[in-house]
Amino acid sequence: MNKTKRQEIFTRLRADNPNPVTELEFSSPFELLVAVALSAQATDVSVNKATRKLFPVANTPEAIYALGVDGLKEYIKTIGLYNSKAENVIKACKLLIDKHNSVVPENREDLEELPGVGRKTANVVLNTAFRQIAMAVDTHIFRVSNRTKIAPGKNVNEVEQKLLKFVPDEFLMDAHHWLILHGRYVCTARKPKCNSCMIEDLCEFKDKTEL
Repeated sequence: MNKTKRQEIFTRLRADNPNPVTELEFSSPFELLVAVALSAQATDVSVNKATRKLFPVANTPEAIYALGVDGLKEYIKTIGLYNSKAENVIKACKLLIDKHNSVVPENREDLEELPGVGRKTANVVLNTAFRQIAMAVDTHIFRVSNRTKIAPGKNVNEVEQKLLKFVPDEFLMDAHHWLILHGRYVCTARKPKCNSCMIEDLCEFKDKTEL
């Protein structure tokens, strides 16, 4: 995959979707933080269903902390791994209250110190809430990066670093959104929709599907 191909791939993705956004529903950095933490090994659809009930009742660290672990579980029990997620969110709320005046920090070190917040979650919050260049590599981005050869890597960290290196600067801010959406709806896991893919002629995947 050369520089010219990458430039054209992201030019097309941007032309198709000039202002890509996360499919998680949120209205503040804290709501986004909670939604992303809940979305691990779960769909954005399932998280949105839960947070539509949760956030009108509690959408600040104090309000969610006041619910307690058991109270929070009642709102998120339809989401996978809800027991451990509830415990982590409550612990994160306590740390935000005690250490950060209930404000979501805008730096990676403090974000990753929060229980249940790993590198990927921190990257999403930094990029989506605070518009910092960050590449949150999930299963979709990992698959698309390797299939297309935009940024092949053996693990998510390797793919993240290669994307930051190889994606042209003008596309870095929104690249992870375009790649997630492309992986979710076009370059799907079991059977990619190559025949309706806008970057098929640029993609270096050898086993392209035909319908």
